[in-house]
Amino acid sequence: MNQKISEQAVLFGARASLVGIVAKAASAASSVRPAIVILNTGIIHRVGHHRMFVSMSRALAALGYTVLRFDFSGIGDSDPRDDGLSPVDACMAEIKEAVDWLARDDTASRMILVGLCSGADHAVLYGHTDPRIVGLVLMDPYIPPTLRYYLHFIGRRLRQASSWFNVLSGRSRTLRMLIRPMLHIAHPKRKAWPRGLQNRVPRQTVERHYQSSVDKGIEILAIFTEETTRQTYREQMIEALPNVSFGDRLKLEFFPGSDHTFKLESDRIRLIQLILQWVSAVNKTA
Repeated sequence: MNQKISEQAVLFGARASLVGIVAKAASAASSVRPAIVILNTGIIHRVGHHRMFVSMSRALAALGYTVLRFDFSGIGDSDPRDDGLSPVDACMAEIKEAVDWLARDDTASRMILVGLCSGADHAVLYGHTDPRIVGLVLMDPYIPPTLRYYLHFIGRRLRQASSWFNVLSGRSRTLRMLIRPMLHIAHPKRKAWPRGLQNRVPRQTVERHYQSSVDKGIEILAIFTEETTRQTYREQMIEALPNVSFGDRLKLEFFPGSDHTFKLESDRIRLIQLILQWVSAVNKTA
C-alpha cells in the first residue's frame, strides 16, 4: 500500500560536499528493506531526464523504500573535487560515501544501485566491490556490439533518407560502421570492436565485472531502449558477453521504439512500474 512520503535535502561525504535528496515514507521505514541509490546520467542533474528520477524515487518511497538521488562532485549542486582523482575513481569513491551514509545508524544494510547510461556503467563497476549491494538496475548500460547489432543499426539508418545522402557524400557514419564488422570478420584477432564502459575497457573486463556481480549474488535488471547507439535488440547483452553465466540473476527488458531518455510519458510510466515490481521481488528474496 502506498504511504505518504517525505523528502529532505542532505549533505554528505568526507567534505560534506555531495548534495542529495532523500525520499522515504513519512512513517518510520524498515531497515530490512534495501535502500535505493540513484546515480547521475553523465552531467545531468539528479532529477534525471524529464524529471524521471524524481518520479521514480517518490514511487519507491511510497512503497516504503528509502531512496537517495544525489549529484556526483562537479555536477548539479555538488562542489567539484580538488584531490586529483580521475573521474571514474571519484565516482566510485562517492558511491561508497552515499552507501556509507545510508548505512549509518542501521538505516539500511542492503542497497540497490540505479543508473542510466554512464550511471549504469558506474553501478556495474562499483556493485561487486561492496557486499552491501544486492541489486543493480541498469538502463542502457554499455554492451559490446555484435554483428547482429551492426546489421540492425545499419538497416535502421539506411531506411532514413538523410543517411543515403551522407553515404553518397562520403560522410556516412553508417558506412564506417558497416566496414568495421567486415574487418573484424576478415581478421578476428583485429581490435576492431569498440571497447566498453566509461574508459573503453576490453570486453573481457566487462565480462569480469558482470560475472563477479553474479557470483556475489547480485540481482540485475537490465533495461534496453531501441532508439540508442548502445544496443539494438533484446538479446545483445547475452550474445555480447558469452562467458558470463548470468543464470537466473538477470532479468532482461526491451523497450522497442523508446529513445535513450524515455522521452514519452508512457515509457516512463512503464519503466517505473517495472522497477517497482522488480525491487519488490528482490526485497522478498534477498
